[in-house]
Amino acid sequence: MIHNLINSKEYRELTSKQVKELLIFLASKNEEFGLTANLDGVTFTPEIPQTIKRHFTKYTLFALANYTLESLELHDNYITFEAGFGAENFGSVCKIPYFAIFQLSIDNSILFLNPTATVEKYFMSEEEEKKQIEKSRSVFKLNR
Repeated sequence: MIHNLINSKEYRELTSKQVKELLIFLASKNEEFGLTANLDGVTFTPEIPQTIKRHFTKYTLFALANYTLESLELHDNYITFEAGFGAENFGSVCKIPYFAIFQLSIDNSILFLNPTATVEKYFMSEEEEKKQIEKSRSVFKLNR
């Protein structure tokens, strides 16, 4: 049951709306916070060098404070902010869809958890998703 719920489009839309509303609230309070996102959903412009990116984990924590917090922009389906990475403070704009935001925290205390950020199909291209469905069907046919 929970798998079907978390994998549903309606639940993804609901949690995306909750994440967005909470971010609007935090921004209105000018509150510094941490945001953990599924890296598969994060876009960097310009792209982060591999020498820096290889240190990131699948669920990466971004600290939104000072200039990074000031640069925060909330859009219909995603947020953007500018951040510096690595010893060189390599600047990049991060774009993260709301459904890819796994956790919001303040002072190392969890404020919000979003299980849809763990659903792999949301981060697949259409072609990858079709291949995954075909693979599942093949396994099902073999088990008959």
